[in-house]
Amino acid sequence: MAAAAGPSLSITVEKNPPEARLLQLGIKSWPKWGCPPGKFPLKFDARLTCYLLKGRVRASVKGTGRCVEFGAGDLVVFPKGLSCTWDVVVGIDKHYNFDS
Repeated sequence: MAAAAGPSLSITVEKNPPEARLLQLGIKSWPKWGCPPGKFPLKFDARLTCYLLKGRVRASVKGTGRCVEFGAGDLVVFPKGLSCTWDVVVGIDKHYNFDS
């Protein structure tokens, strides 16, 4: 049974996906973005998929106490409606795509 607050949103991390999967998604054509170490509160108004080229992030999901770590070589999906804080441990460079 779903909780009264609705289903819990969680971050999905796919470690080192095969090259065929990256090609299928068209990741190299996605925009790129990077940032230095620091803490960034984020709320996703659309589903975000990103592929980290370099860096390391610890994401704390708001209101859950859950923390997810991901880094270079990981394919990560953030569901629409999720709020979290990114603690960028090592500056990142990533390809990203928002679902329309």
